Amino acid sequence: MLVAAAVVAAAPDPVVVDDDATVALIALAGTLAVAGGGPLAALVFDLVDRREAAGETMREAGHVLRGGAWIGGLERIAVYAAIVASWPEGLAIVLGVKSLARYPELRTPGTAERFIIGTFVSVLWAAGCAGVVLLVR
Repeated sequence: MLVAAAVVAAAPDPVVVDDDATVALIALAGTLAVAGGGPLAALVFDLVDRREAAGETMREAGHVLRGGAWIGGLERIAVYAAIVASWPEGLAIVLGVKSLARYPELRTPGTAERFIIGTFVSVLWAAGCAGVVLLVR
């Protein structure tokens, strides 16, 4: 939540939070963005692994992409904060840093696919949570 607060504070056009209900909505949706994205990504990976005949390449990719749960949580809070703060450049920074940091690991078979699936699920979930805030605000 500290990252979200920092992004909101650094946004070019400050986010106006004028009542307790808005603060509660932002905090609740941010928490849901982080906490809900992990189980959703795991569900999608289970579906992908079931459709894979051998399934071994996807499991191996999970071992290669260590720290994925932590990185995913950080990614979701950063994406959520950037959208709520109306700072689209933040999305580019988050996705660029993640892609560059993971680039060397993406050569292992099945890893690139798992990286893309996990990133899309994570970003779409966080964007959906942020969208709720923007619609209600």
